[in-house]
Amino acid sequence: MINRQRIIDEFATLAGIDSPSYHEGRIAEYLADRLEGLGATVELDSVGTKIGSETGNLIARIPGTKTGGPLLISVHMDTVTPAKNVKPVLNNGIFTSAGDTILGADDKSGIVEAIEAIEVLREQQIPHTSLEIVVTVCEEQGLLGAKNLDFSRLTAKQGIALDTTGVDIVINRAPAANRFKADIFGHEAHAGVCPEQGVSSIEIASKAIAKMELGRIDHETTANIGTIEGGLASNIVPRLVTLRGEVRSHDADKLRKQTEQIVKALEEEVDKATIYIDGSSKRASIALELVEDFPLMQVAEEAPILKIIREAGDALNRPQQIKAAGGGSDANIYNGQGIDMVIMATGMAKVHTINEQVSVDDMCKVAELLVEVIRRA
Repeated sequence: MINRQRIIDEFATLAGIDSPSYHEGRIAEYLADRLEGLGATVELDSVGTKIGSETGNLIARIPGTKTGGPLLISVHMDTVTPAKNVKPVLNNGIFTSAGDTILGADDKSGIVEAIEAIEVLREQQIPHTSLEIVVTVCEEQGLLGAKNLDFSRLTAKQGIALDTTGVDIVINRAPAANRFKADIFGHEAHAGVCPEQGVSSIEIASKAIAKMELGRIDHETTANIGTIEGGLASNIVPRLVTLRGEVRSHDADKLRKQTEQIVKALEEEVDKATIYIDGSSKRASIALELVEDFPLMQVAEEAPILKIIREAGDALNRPQQIKAAGGGSDANIYNGQGIDMVIMATGMAKVHTINEQVSVDDMCKVAELLVEVIRRA
């Protein structure tokens, strides 16, 4: 049922189209033509203009041949870098890059599998409900395409995002995340001549970080300070230091509490950092930016979409692993909009490295599973 050579040809074509985030114009044009050739109506939204990408999200619709609510299929067209002049190489059934770029299996393997499933539906005349296909831009840049998608354009209430490593793995839970930036302001002074007249922003930050709970907090929660930038020279008491970090949790209350713990540590140390010179005070200050990076993803074990996927896997004698993940993806955004979206593994491996790879056999397996899911939706 699955055409192995067609998958090989399709992946080689897609991987050979460079599409780093913000530069997805060429691949968007290709996909629009390809999906229209498969009977889809296609539109590109205006998100590109808003976020600074060459193009917007691609939304394709394929009419159903049986009654039932539509099924949403989500993939993303951008890749991480290095992604200039990607040359896919096929050896012993495994695609890699020539060695000095990423391959782009994240997420072009998912795109290939979705296209192949649609090809099979047409060839075999398999009855199916209508399909809504969204191919987002800038997923690798903080899910910008999905975050700016006009969800009023979609009617589906359940779907599948093809975008994780492995095979026969389905993600139904992923954490929410808060991202923060803290600018701590002290007062400059000469570090060798009059250090007591300065207030060191780096010292404040160090004391605050020492009070924070970071790393693995519990089985549901993590916290991290990712970057520290500040200071001008070794002989200057630093006026400004900037911290950037995040908190993630599968539990909304834990996310709030852990975020509050970090903010409290920062504010307490800033409040303490006051010196007095000739009766005048010099106080530190803080400018804090705190944003919700992505919402919680929790699709119930008994949700219809998971029932369909389990049945499809059983029909192929391939039981599906339903599990939680620690990362965020477009699926978080869809779930935040009330759509039961789970993530299906695409076979990609060693992603975000120049050793990225995907096997043809795995892409065939995923396409076969996707056909069975669509058949039952």
